[in-house]
Amino acid sequence: MSDSLVPGITVLEDEQADTGARRMLLNMGPQHPSTHGVLRLAVELDGEIITKCRPDIGYLHTGIEKEFEVKTYAQAVTLTDRVDYLAPLSNNLGYALAVEKLLGLEIPPKAQWMRVMLVELTRLNSHLVWLGTHALDIGAMSVFMYCFREREEILKLFEMFSGQRMMTSYIRPGGLALEPPRGWAQRVKTCIDAFPSRVDEYEDLLTKNSIWMGRTKGVGFISVEDMLDLGVTGPMLRAAGLKTDARKDEPYSSYEKFDFEVPTRTEGDVYARYQVRLEEMRQSVRIVTQAIEGMPPGPWKAADQHVVLPDRERMKTQMEALIYHFKLVTEGFRVPEGEVYQVIESPRGELGFYIVSDGSSSPYRVHMRTPSFGNLQAVPRMVEGALIADMIASIGSMDFVLGDTDR
Repeated sequence: MSDSLVPGITVLEDEQADTGARRMLLNMGPQHPSTHGVLRLAVELDGEIITKCRPDIGYLHTGIEKEFEVKTYAQAVTLTDRVDYLAPLSNNLGYALAVEKLLGLEIPPKAQWMRVMLVELTRLNSHLVWLGTHALDIGAMSVFMYCFREREEILKLFEMFSGQRMMTSYIRPGGLALEPPRGWAQRVKTCIDAFPSRVDEYEDLLTKNSIWMGRTKGVGFISVEDMLDLGVTGPMLRAAGLKTDARKDEPYSSYEKFDFEVPTRTEGDVYARYQVRLEEMRQSVRIVTQAIEGMPPGPWKAADQHVVLPDRERMKTQMEALIYHFKLVTEGFRVPEGEVYQVIESPRGELGFYIVSDGSSSPYRVHMRTPSFGNLQAVPRMVEGALIADMIASIGSMDFVLGDTDR
């Protein structure tokens, strides 16, 4: 069989003509509701059994990694928002931590705790989109509406912090973009206090639902060994029994000061991934609650005027502050020569930023190790030999974002 499949459906006679068997070549995508992005899957079928599957990516390629090289370090924050567009604050954090490592910049405790709170709210937002769309793919329409009800409240919190619902650019090298607004803590607490009961509702609708269990249990299995070979990380790996999480393994931004568990299951199927992500939502609520109750006092950004924009009140009375503001906005800040790799735990798995600096105000090279790209390698291993009817549930359980893949 040729690997260059044409769009549509093609029927091939088996190479062994005496068997009379026929195989079907089917294109799923590049527009398909289960992919949550633009992906083409070239699938070979023997009856209803998938014998071969080849992911074809690149339909959403943006060139973002190359574009970093013509932006200043501050301007590049807006690019990170648009990689994994369901977890922009997580992308902001990974990039900011990498730049701060190169700068040797110390971030105030309050800014670190705020960052933790915000990326956990982002994890909730991302998992809600995953659960709602995944359930919709399988036929559970009510869950979609419940999940987006809660997501709307989280997006309102983001708008309150940053003025934007999605592409916030709120976490930046040196701290945060703006001072936390008045009343933010109470608004977050009100949302978070109600969240556990919402997760209970999702469980009431799905966890013991016989149709849901029939569509997800024993479906989409892939072993830990295969996932490690293929570079899979995140909830998929934890759903197969491997208790790994960058927040625990390589703590960053004060995560070591928070008490939370890393949920795991051992079945390695679609149902186990559902259970892991549901428990991750509960743990995120736990972290956000600790961040609100234990928020340290102090500044929300570093004091280094060579990197962080000066306060506007100072600009009105101090010429030095006005000059630094002008130079930072027009020229950016210079970063010492060197290279760094920073890992964080995004909602989809291990997200790494590799940055090379040549001493100028723009990165020489930026490369992202995105979880969706690694996780997508597992599609053939997961679906080959399975029924075509189970393919949507299997793919949906991976929770990849194609913007996170095609950079």
